[in-house]
Amino acid sequence: MTGTLYIVPTPIGNLEDITLRALRILREVSLIAAEDTRTTRVLLQHYEITTPLTSYHEHNKLTKLDAIFDALAAGDVALVSDAGTPGISDPGYELITETIQRGIRVEPLPGASAILTALVGSGLPTDGFVYLGFLPKKAKARADLLHDLLQERRTLVAYESPNRLVETLEAVRETFDERPLCVARELTKLYEEFFRGTASTAIDHYTANPPRGEIVLLISGALPDEAAWDEVRVRAALADLMAQGESLNRAAKIVAGQSGWNKRDVYALGTGA
Repeated sequence: MTGTLYIVPTPIGNLEDITLRALRILREVSLIAAEDTRTTRVLLQHYEITTPLTSYHEHNKLTKLDAIFDALAAGDVALVSDAGTPGISDPGYELITETIQRGIRVEPLPGASAILTALVGSGLPTDGFVYLGFLPKKAKARADLLHDLLQERRTLVAYESPNRLVETLEAVRETFDERPLCVARELTKLYEEFFRGTASTAIDHYTANPPRGEIVLLISGALPDEAAWDEVRVRAALADLMAQGESLNRAAKIVAGQSGWNKRDVYALGTGA
């Protein structure tokens, strides 16, 4: 009889943010598979948990599978990440899917999540949202992704590094103009910050105060009337972008995304066709 793989959320900052059930599971399993054993060891020592610990991260996730499944053959295993819920933008996803494919029980526990903590504190709509993971590092890939989301009406949620935040905010301003947004930083920690404003105000703030720590970026979705552009508004937006030095092709792509028009039709307006 095989054991159970428990997916155990851990605190995203404040060590008090762990459930009683999670603590019990961490004590009772035969092995804990951790994304970073150093981080997890701090938590275990704080709660005087002595369960054996092994690493399971991006660089050893394939070579460690056999050892983890050997442990599951003999007992229960708990999967934990650096912080929050395992399987969200971390290598735990592969282990979870492989466990399911092998017919082994997977039991997820509810608990801390930076995504939901940031969302409910942002002041942006929470009735629907799109999680984007980490935004692309390369400027073109990031710009293309944001452009594809121009007409998305749900709140956008992404992780970002402090070193790229200002650059990303500039890309957000170029694509979404001055939609409401929120930068949630160092959640549940001593220097927790919710910056609510627009891309421009956020750029000014974080240029003057370089950010540190873990960041969740949230952007308001498109408003219903943002898609209701008539020809006059499309022509004006196209002319404005071209006056700023954009090529007709690039300007047509931007305006098409903002207006909901077909790019070919916008391009035709620019050529006078």
